This record gives sequence, structure tokens and C-alpha cells, in this order.
Amino acid sequence: MPPISIRTEGRQCEVAWFSAICSDDYEFLGVPDGSIRSSYEHCGDIVRKADALGYQNILLPSGWIAGQDALAFASAMAPQTQQINLLVALRMGEVWPPMLARALSTLDHILKGRLTINIISSDMPGIKEDNQTRYDRSSEIIQILQGLWRTDGPYEFKGKFYDISLPTTEPAKPYQQNGGPLMYFGGISPAAQDLCAKHCDVFLMWPETEDRIAETMRVMSEKAAGYGRKIDFGFRSHVIVRETEAEARAAADRLISKLDAAKGAEIKARSQDSKSLGVLRQDELRAQSKDLYIEDHLWSGIGLARSGCASAIVGDPDQVLAKLNRYMDMGMRAFVLSGYPHLDECDLFAKYVLPKLPTCRINELQNRRVVDPVTPLTTAERR
Repeated sequence: MPPISIRTEGRQCEVAWFSAICSDDYEFLGVPDGSIRSSYEHCGDIVRKADALGYQNILLPSGWIAGQDALAFASAMAPQTQQINLLVALRMGEVWPPMLARALSTLDHILKGRLTINIISSDMPGIKEDNQTRYDRSSEIIQILQGLWRTDGPYEFKGKFYDISLPTTEPAKPYQQNGGPLMYFGGISPAAQDLCAKHCDVFLMWPETEDRIAETMRVMSEKAAGYGRKIDFGFRSHVIVRETEAEARAAADRLISKLDAAKGAEIKARSQDSKSLGVLRQDELRAQSKDLYIEDHLWSGIGLARSGCASAIVGDPDQVLAKLNRYMDMGMRAFVLSGYPHLDECDLFAKYVLPKLPTCRINELQNRRVVDPVTPLTTAERR
């Protein structure tokens, strides 16, 4: 198979961790633990630790679950971080687009250009809609956000869902990033793939076998080329790394050792994406496996009690590194990782694997971030 076309050609990767702001932290999967609930304090500890350990980004997910709202939580964490980017998950349609653009420009101002966005198009709380409607709405919102960020002066947009006429775009300008924050996106349906190929920057994939991943990357590269674009690819996975493979596999077994199947199914069903095509594809692979390993060092046990990303890379430091290097050789340029409990696994991955990877921040590589910009909020003349 010929190499796929990607935006970031150099062999570098952005490594992100995950803050469990939507009730997703456990010592034993499916067994709620009051000491690691999704409080501001605990989730903030995860962000601060990832920042201190040198991760380049951190995903703040979105869900209608007790915990923290991603955008509000990001605003609280922004001034407490030093170098890490924040990857804020936003479900399209929950906020009036001009005000969403303004909120994001404010957050990026606080972060001094360290904001990235994870576009979500699952059902909004309390509403069930067909797939095409959700992605058509998302497409309009993305166009409005990018239009406000990239246009000077008046701005108008007329679509199926939004009819907007504004005298100026100045309140929504993200002055610290050229063209606005990078947009990360995950979704496997045809409408989802088309949305990403047309508008977004990084296509995030959940764990599947390498042959399936390679085929999806080829299809997405061709779809983006059809719009005259290139995109990057990212891999969203859990990780369990220990000094030996035996210890790592034992840690995986321990994680599900107290799991009640009915409780796991209940927890999984809470998520708004629990019946998405991407989740069903992962379920299919797990059902076909004999020991929950869908291929070497890729363990699907987490999907017994979790929607979304459902598998973990499991092994000793060299094995985990080798697996990530294989993905990089395929064209992956971003990894969004997590592990249970999130604080502990954040430490272990940073100790054993992170220093051995050629890391970067994609928004800086692509010259998005502006250092010391002259803006109405910094040193420009006030009007």
C-alpha cells in the first residue's frame, strides 16, 4: 500500500493525556470509588500532573454525566498550567455559535494560544436526531466558527440551521492562533468522515486492528484530498505499562477483577455515543477475541464497562513503545492516552515511555500559535 498523505510529514507525535471529568476514573473498572470521583480537585490534579510531566496536550471530554463541563473546567484550569495544550471536547449545537466562538477566543487568550478543540456530534442531552441532521448542523457551526475567526469586519452566514449577520468579528477573534484552534474529530460513519475531511485538522481513531486502522486512514486521506486538503491522524487509546509484560497483563486482569457484567453494561450505556458505529465496531472485535486481546498487546477488556475508547495497549516499556512506533510508521501524529487510575498511569507512562518518543505540539508545528501578538487585549491601541 502506498504511503498515505498527511499534513505533518516529519516523524513526530503529540502525546496527550486524559482528565476524567465525566465520572471515568477507577481502580477497579465498574466499581465506583469515592476517592477518585470527577471533582474539580481530582480532575485538576490530573491536568496539573500531566502538565508537570511534559505531556503536550490533555483531553477534557464532554458528557451528560455528573462531573465537570469541559469548557467551564478548561477556563478554570487554563491559568494553572504552564506548557500543556488543552483539548476541549465540544458538542456542536449546545451553544449559539457566535457566543461559542467568543468563549473559545477568551479561553485561548487565557491559554496564550494553547487551546485545541475536539469536535463532538453525538446527540445533545434530551434530543434524538438522525445522523445526517447532526453532522449537517456540525458542519454549519464549524464553518461559522472558522468564518468568525478568519474574517475581519462584518460577517454573514445563511444555512439550514443558522442565519447570522454580525457587524464585526472582533469579539470572537482568537488572536493567539492563526486561523483559530486546531480541530480534532473522531467518527466512523460516512457523514462523520466527510465532515472531518472537509473541515477538521486531526482525525482521531479508536483502537482497532492495524489492518482496519490502515484502511480507514487511506479512505480519510483520499476524502481530504478530494477537498484539496491534508489532515493528520491521531490514536485514542488506554495504556497499561509495567516493568514486565507479565506485570502489565496482570494489571489488566486486576482492573476487571471486580467487574459485574450488568453494572459494566449500565455504565457503558450512560454515554451518548454508546450505540455509535465506532463503538459497535470495537464491540465486534472484542466478541471475536478469545482472551480480550484483539491483536498483540491490544487488550479490549475496558470496553466491558466503557463506551468510546474501549481498548488498552498492554506491555512492558519496550513493547508499548514498539506499538506506538508502529502507529507512527503508519502515519499517526497524535496520541490521546489514558489509564486507570489516571493519576497513577500518567506517572507510569511518563516514566517508562514518554521520554523515548519524538514529541511535538501540532499547533506549533503548523505555525498556528502566535507569540506575543498585538491585539485589542494586549498592546494594541484601544478604540
